Order: sequence, then C-alpha cells, then structure tokens
Amino acid sequence: MKLMDFAVYEQQLKWAALGLGIGSTLCVVQGWHLGAMIFSLPFCLIWMYCGWLRGERQLKYINMLFAVLYVYGLGRYFLMV
Repeated sequence: MKLMDFAVYEQQLKWAALGLGIGSTLCVVQGWHLGAMIFSLPFCLIWMYCGWLRGERQLKYINMLFAVLYVYGLGRYFLMV
C-alpha cells in the first residue's frame, strides 16, 4: 500500500476529520479528557496525511507534534489507571 492509495478519498477523509473535530470539541466542553484524546488522535492523523498529499510541510509537522502528544497522553492515561 502506498501513501497515495487513499488520495481518491481525500474529501471523505476531510469530512470524517470534521466529525472527529466536533466530537473532540464536545468532549472538551463536557470535561471528558480521554474522549477528547481518542477523537483528536485520528483527526491529527487524517490532517497529517492530507498535508502529505498537498506537500504542506507546516500542516504535516504541526499535526505530527499533536499526534505524538496525544499518544503520550493516552499512554499516560492508561498507565495511570
């Protein structure tokens, strides 16, 4: 599987990212930190992929940073429970 295999689904991925972003925002407002991280990680991964499709370096690297932070947060959450 190549990086460009999902390029035909870019618009659907963006709609999915919108849904994940809304879900994450609702979790933040409700104070559900675990839910916010669970919704936000795939959101970041989708936007990181879209950044690779368009060659937008800044978008890729910002989302890579956030993805690492969400993985850290999820790992910390599950280790502390």
